[in-house]
Amino acid sequence: MKAIILAAGYATRMYPLTENTPKPLLPLRGKAVIDYIIEQLNNLPVDEIFVVTNSKFFSHFCEWAKNVKLPVAVLDDGTTSNENRRGAVGDVAFAIAEKGFDDELVVIAGDNYFTYDLREQYDVYRKTGCDTLCGKEFEDEEKIKAFAVALLDENGKVLDLEDKPQKPKSNLAIYATYFFRKETCSMFAQYLNEGNNPDLIGAFPQWLYKRRDVYAYKMNGECYDIGTIEMYNKMNGVSV
Repeated sequence: MKAIILAAGYATRMYPLTENTPKPLLPLRGKAVIDYIIEQLNNLPVDEIFVVTNSKFFSHFCEWAKNVKLPVAVLDDGTTSNENRRGAVGDVAFAIAEKGFDDELVVIAGDNYFTYDLREQYDVYRKTGCDTLCGKEFEDEEKIKAFAVALLDENGKVLDLEDKPQKPKSNLAIYATYFFRKETCSMFAQYLNEGNNPDLIGAFPQWLYKRRDVYAYKMNGECYDIGTIEMYNKMNGVSV
C-alpha cells in the first residue's frame, strides 16, 4: 500500500503564518501537523509515503523528510501559486503518474489533525474490500451543511454523496481521509480526462460511488481542518 499526503496548498488565508512555512509543517502542540499523520501511517502496511507539495515549499518538506524514519518521498508538482495549482485530485493523479505505481492507496489532506485511529478505517476497508471514506456524525444540521454529506445503507455502503447540501440526507460529514483499491488508481486520470473538478479531493468520491461500491467508516474521534489562524490557535490552546 502507498500513501499520498496532500501538501501543495498555499494557505493564503493563514498569512503571515504560512507565507514562508507550509501549513502541514506548522508546529502543533510540540510537533508539526504532518507528524501526527506520519504516526498514524506507521500503524498501517504502507511501504512508501509520497508528500506532494509545490515548488515554493519543496525544499521545506525535503528538509523535514530527513528526520522521518518511514520511507518518504517528497514530490514537487511544479506549481508556484494558487493561480496555476493542479488541485488536490490533480496532485493525486500527478503522484500516481510520476511514480508509476499501481497499488492500494491511502490519501490524506496534510493539514488535517485527527484523533481517531486510522487503523479502524483501514479495517473497514479490508472488511468490505471497497474504497472507503471517513465520516463523523453531527447533530447540528446547519454545521453539516459545510461538509460533503454521505447517506449510507445498513451495511455502510454509500447510497448518496453530496457536497455542502442545503437539505442534508443524513448527518454523516465526510473528511479528507480515503482508502482506495488498486483498481481505483487509474480512475483518477479518467476522472480528470472527463473534465471534472481537479481541485476538490472530495469531488472524486462523489464521482466514484456512482461507478463502483464505496463504503464509509464512522470515526470514533475528531478531525480538524486547520484552515484559519483562529482554528490553529484554538488547537494550540491559545486564547482567541
